[in-house]
Amino acid sequence: MIDHTHAPAARSWVDGADGHRDFPVQNLPLGVFALTDGQPRIGSAIGDQVLDLTGLAEHLPGAVRDALAQPTLNALFALPAADRRALRHALFALLTSDGMRLRVLPFLHPADACTLHLPFRIGDYTDFYVGIHHATAIGRLFRPDNPLLPNYRHVPIGYHGRASSVRISDVPVVRPHGQIKAPDTDNPIYTPCRRLDYELELGLWIAGDNAPGETVPIAGAWDRIGGLCLLNDWSARDIQAWEYQPLGPFLAKNFATTVSPWVITSDALAPFRVAQPPRAADDPAPLPYLYDADDQHHGALALTLEATLSTAAMRANGVPPHRLSRGHATEAMYWTAAQIVAHHGSGGCDLHAGDLIGTGTLSGADPSAAGSLMELSHGGKAPIMLPNGETRAFLEDGDEVGLSARATRDGYRSIGFGACRGIIAGAR
Repeated sequence: MIDHTHAPAARSWVDGADGHRDFPVQNLPLGVFALTDGQPRIGSAIGDQVLDLTGLAEHLPGAVRDALAQPTLNALFALPAADRRALRHALFALLTSDGMRLRVLPFLHPADACTLHLPFRIGDYTDFYVGIHHATAIGRLFRPDNPLLPNYRHVPIGYHGRASSVRISDVPVVRPHGQIKAPDTDNPIYTPCRRLDYELELGLWIAGDNAPGETVPIAGAWDRIGGLCLLNDWSARDIQAWEYQPLGPFLAKNFATTVSPWVITSDALAPFRVAQPPRAADDPAPLPYLYDADDQHHGALALTLEATLSTAAMRANGVPPHRLSRGHATEAMYWTAAQIVAHHGSGGCDLHAGDLIGTGTLSGADPSAAGSLMELSHGGKAPIMLPNGETRAFLEDGDEVGLSARATRDGYRSIGFGACRGIIAGAR
């Protein structure tokens, strides 16, 4: 629903907000932060400031006040979408009206003085595999003649991840241990991962609830997507190669998943919903429960995605992060966000506010848009060269990976997702 809050000419009285790369007044993401007292509070990012919605609650719609008193966004995202939209409209009015400046100023805090927390108490986490170019590239490394398995174009592939190890941006990622079996040995060994990788993904935050046994119709699936974030599902490739058959990833994935702290709401992304690219002529049509004409016209997202790498030596010498890849979500995603959610709920699985769904690695057809080192280095055979002369096939201790996303479309103010960073710490 595109409305006045998306107007590109809208301006905020908050200093620096209008020119901010990620958080102009057209964005108004939601998150959880703490001040020096350490108490989690619900807030919204505006420019380089965080607006304390918990403290400002008496000036906001009555339907959301109780939810704003909670330490996570779960209660807020359990409310009807109309109530969250009313909150967005109220925030927009407060931040664009000069007459509200004195009332709101006490609740604005510099972002660098705030500690950001996970926005939700995550009940469940599921990771999908909807990046067709990534799936093809990885499949080609192991099955050169048949990179995509027969079911890929019929069903969104996913697996259940580990909610307890989801971490907020900037929390160090400890190199995991696991069983590794080299191709030229008879037996595995237990040792720290040697082929640690990142995965550039989007995360979908679920809103609302459905009862066990109740499905999620494709036509209403977007109503269940409260917002999006960036997601890095770190991957131990050598552990995964040994353990994933026959049941899929386990220790190779459950040690850490990093998410960006701000929830970019579905309302903020409304102008950036675009047509899903048509399937190839010989691809099967989605089954009826996965097909909705409106979703095909407006279910993709006009997002530019980037990944960067900064080594310890680069940071010590003032060398800026090196861009590893840049691509577009519309090209990468074979299945839409709505199709992911509809499929997840199609067997009667109950999805709840605060559940997290990952898209899977999002890579483009061109190597410059690859969303993992596994692809960029061709399975470790062709290490990439960094600006300071270092090379990387996989991540080393001290390496920092940063992900970013930016929504752009002609006629609208661009918005961003904020930081999603993780630095590799040595194995314990």
